[in-house]
Amino acid sequence: MHIRKNQRNLTSAEKKRFVSTVLQLKRQGGYDEFVRQHVQYYRADGDDGPRAGHMAPSFLPWHRKYLLEFERALQRIDPKVTVPYWDWTTDNTPAASLWSEDFLGGDGRSSDGQVTTGAFAYAAGNWNINDGVLERKFLARAFGRPASPIALPTKAELAWAMDESVYDAAPWDSTVTRGFRNRLEGWTAGSDKTRWRNHNRVHRWVGGQMLGATAPHDPVFWLHHAFVDLLWDRWQQKHPKSTYLPQRRLDDDDPQHGRAISLDEPMPPWRTKPSQMLSHQSLYRYDA
Repeated sequence: MHIRKNQRNLTSAEKKRFVSTVLQLKRQGGYDEFVRQHVQYYRADGDDGPRAGHMAPSFLPWHRKYLLEFERALQRIDPKVTVPYWDWTTDNTPAASLWSEDFLGGDGRSSDGQVTTGAFAYAAGNWNINDGVLERKFLARAFGRPASPIALPTKAELAWAMDESVYDAAPWDSTVTRGFRNRLEGWTAGSDKTRWRNHNRVHRWVGGQMLGATAPHDPVFWLHHAFVDLLWDRWQQKHPKSTYLPQRRLDDDDPQHGRAISLDEPMPPWRTKPSQMLSHQSLYRYDA
């Protein structure tokens, strides 16, 4: 049993251990495999095949499994390392501790978004990006999206999701207007500044690689999703009678048949089912 800590509570030694282990996984080639996996399973509403990672009920259990596999890869290098979480409702400015030079580094420069501080800066020589999607080889960020400013989600905006008592609902995609899953994931039909909620807004606020399917290129991705995972746990405690939906495989004539994953269907690329990921207490716990 290991503990995932709030990043603001990490000691200098714990920060150094996490960074050095992530860099080692990168050197071994394992880190980029996780990025490619996320790209493969980032499917939009209209895509064929199972939508395992995003815009679907399995968003939360899929990322719990994905995050756990990443954490295990780190622990094969250093058994003492765990993935910390970033509470973006509290640590919500560029001055927050996770952006320090001894941890994740800071914002990108205004000219091209390139991160120039910390161990993940291109100039440090340890974090070259080559994913065939963007021509730039460096980690980029644009905190707050200066061209059209946005803020990180507030506690009230998060409460809007946490207060929803139903897990998910038809049509089980990004257009659904109720359900905790999509309120937390954050797809809406609003105008530009209100369109992105909670999880999605955080990706938009960070910018750079975090804007798309290659988001794990930015190590903050893991801290962001550890908090999303913690929020799912808090929601389950708040709504103990609510459960994962859909419970059963969708009918053949349902437009989402073969796309939305039900409780006991496997989530690719693993054989793991959402029902196996409903609780993490036997694997790890949070310090919250």
